Amino acid sequence: MRRLFSDHHIVFLLTANVLIVLITSLLSGGAFLSGDNLASMATQLPEVGLLALCILLTMVSGGGGIDLSVVATANLSAVTAGLVSRRLFADPEAANLPFTLTFLLVALGVGLACGLLNGLLVSRFNFAPILATLGTSLAFQGVGYVLTEGTAVIGFSSGIQNLGSGSVGFVPVPLILFLAAALVLAWVLSSSRYGLRLYLMGTNSKAAHFAGIDNRTILLTTYALAGVLAALSGIIFGARANSVKVDYGSSYLLIAILIAVMGGVNPSGGHGKVLGLVLAAVALQFLSSALNLLGLSNFLKDFTWGALLLLSIALTSSKLSFFSRPLPPRAVG
Repeated sequence: MRRLFSDHHIVFLLTANVLIVLITSLLSGGAFLSGDNLASMATQLPEVGLLALCILLTMVSGGGGIDLSVVATANLSAVTAGLVSRRLFADPEAANLPFTLTFLLVALGVGLACGLLNGLLVSRFNFAPILATLGTSLAFQGVGYVLTEGTAVIGFSSGIQNLGSGSVGFVPVPLILFLAAALVLAWVLSSSRYGLRLYLMGTNSKAAHFAGIDNRTILLTTYALAGVLAALSGIIFGARANSVKVDYGSSYLLIAILIAVMGGVNPSGGHGKVLGLVLAAVALQFLSSALNLLGLSNFLKDFTWGALLLLSIALTSSKLSFFSRPLPPRAVG
């Protein structure tokens, strides 16, 4: 707990979440904390939250690391899984378990393949990450359009649908999947050999190289993991709507980047916590739901998200924070 509250960024995000809940609950007459609204937020959060985890991974790697193809990877994974599963099993409900397993394996496999391609371009061919993943994003989207001719793939098994709309007790399954992925990634980054090497490489790639770390392998692994997480997000896309389409979630990329940066991930690499990202995702979801409940314009949502991002940077950055600046020396004489 002492380490938790010694992090100014975490404290700011916790405070922001508490204030949003208190203020919105008072203004909405308690509707914000109703069961229906909480369930709605818990179902919407995981899709973009998983994509933000992809951004965290690639940004931490340093060297301008980022994956702009996460949404395209998610959509292509779900589209390919839907097409293959529908081709193998004409009646999804009659073959519920085989259909569900096939869908999951194909989606995760395609996500892994997309991530490995990004990793190869960045680590082996030395492409700039922003250009490599921008190019693959367009390529993945193009492949999806060729496979579907722009139409939606619909009709999945109940096992897949439960991943998007089912619940365990009062907790929606998508939220469980997101929190499980976040917990596993938090452990990997903080306690595994790979995580420690990733942070060192992101902080100083030359020092990591001279310390005997294979930076290329770390980069390849990082983008592969990002591809798998993006595929998991795509599975939830399709499970919620019982359909998938190539252009789903076109606005999610910028939101995922916003969540990562607001959560304390350093775009230059070497710093970023899963806890901060989760708190940032929750804060943005709270704000979005609050504005909807209060009947305010959607244009105000973008303003409040941007304002919260700037405020988080200003209050937690040692270079910008007023409270962290030393007082100017007094004139002598």
